[in-house]
Amino acid sequence: MERKIVFFDIDGTLLDHDKQLPESTYEGIHELKKQGVYVAIATGRAPFMFESLRKELDIQSFVSFNGQYVVFEGEVIYNQPLDRKQLRALKQMARDNDHPLIFMDADTMRASVADHPYIHESMGSLKFTHPPHDETYDERNDIYQALLFCKPEEEQPYIQSFPTFHFVRWHAVSTDVLPYGGSKAEGIKKMIDELGIRREHVYAFGDGLNDTEMLRFVGTGVAMGNGHEEAKRAADFVTKAVDEDGILFGLRHLGLVK
Repeated sequence: MERKIVFFDIDGTLLDHDKQLPESTYEGIHELKKQGVYVAIATGRAPFMFESLRKELDIQSFVSFNGQYVVFEGEVIYNQPLDRKQLRALKQMARDNDHPLIFMDADTMRASVADHPYIHESMGSLKFTHPPHDETYDERNDIYQALLFCKPEEEQPYIQSFPTFHFVRWHAVSTDVLPYGGSKAEGIKKMIDELGIRREHVYAFGDGLNDTEMLRFVGTGVAMGNGHEEAKRAADFVTKAVDEDGILFGLRHLGLVK
C-alpha cells in the first residue's frame, strides 16, 4: 500500500493562540506515526524558530520559509535563497524609507537596525525577541526570507520595484519577502517528488493566507475552524478550531487515525 504524508502548519494549526501544543494534537501526531503515515511541518517560519517543536513531536521533515528550504528526515533536499543583488537594493530602499528589515538564514536572524517598535510588536506576537543588529548579515550569508516592517499602505512601492520578490503580509506592520513563485505548495511538491508519493495521498492542515496554495495543491486540504476565510475556501474540509481539538477531529474525519 502506498504511504501517505500529512503536512501541518504551525501557528494557529499545531499551536493554539497562546503558542501551546494541545494534548489532543500530540495524540493525533503520535497515532499518525503508528499508522505508518509520514508527518511533516509546512511553515513560514525559519528552521531555528521551531526546533523545540520538532523535538517535542519527533518530526524531522519540514517545508520552511514558505517553501524555500525543504528537509526530509534531517537531509536538505531543496533550498532557494533570495537574490543577493536584489536584496541589497531592497535594503537600500527600506533604509531610505526608514523601514527596518530582518534577515533570516537556516540558523538565525539579524535585524538591519538595533531597535525598532515594529520589530518588537510583530516578533513579540510570535513570542520572539528583537534579534541582534547586523546590517550586513545578508552580504555574508544565504538569506531565505526577509521581513520588511511597514504598514500595508506603504507596501505597494516595494511590490512594484521588486517583481522577483513575493511579498506576503502576516502582521499589521510586517510582511514576508520571498523569491517570487515560492510557496508551501512548491516546497511540498519538491518533497513528494523526492519520495515518489502521488498527490492524492498528500494531506495538509493550515489556517492562514500563506496556506491557501498548499491547501489547494494537496490531495486533501484541511482548514482549521479558526482559520482565515480564504483558507477555508481553499480547503476540501474545515475542521474544528485548534483549541477545540481540531487536528485530532480532522484526522479522525479523514480516517487517518481511529
